[in-house]
Amino acid sequence: MEFWDIVNNRHSTRDFRPDPVGRSTIEKLIGAARTAPSAANSQPWHFTVVQGEARLGLGQVVAQSTVHLSEYMDVLGPKRYEAAMNWYSSLGDAPVLIALSAPRADSEFTALNRNLSLGAAVENLLLAAADEGLGACNITFGYWVKDEMAEILRIPDTDEVVTVMAIGFPSDIPPATPPRTEDDTVWLG
Repeated sequence: MEFWDIVNNRHSTRDFRPDPVGRSTIEKLIGAARTAPSAANSQPWHFTVVQGEARLGLGQVVAQSTVHLSEYMDVLGPKRYEAAMNWYSSLGDAPVLIALSAPRADSEFTALNRNLSLGAAVENLLLAAADEGLGACNITFGYWVKDEMAEILRIPDTDEVVTVMAIGFPSDIPPATPPRTEDDTVWLG
């Protein structure tokens, strides 16, 4: 695919086929993430690939996030609330989850730099997945269960789980591409 086609057509996939994703493809995605720019070349990321039985265990922990969705009922509305409950309960049946963890930040400045670096790595991985014909969804809602996730993922106490990405081949269900706002830019000068 051409770069601009990938950028313009990439979307979050929330429904996956059960087909396995090859190890070399996953390594390629992580390799793309590693090429992302990072603050002072800190490369603060650590990747944990979760498949098979381990994927089921992590999925069960992430599904516990649904308890906290009720706090967002007014924001989401009933239709989106139900869709969110279903999504977090199954993670779209994605065959691969990639957890991204990083050292805990000891200051607001460190956290900002770390999170900007991680965001660049996530975007590289998402774009690489699209280029490989895969669907992916970056899941940040597991925040409330991040300690349980860290335990399952064997993440040391010095680090914390920042996000989990669901990856696999998209199902035949067409994704809903959300509208993009175009009134987000101010030009000065």
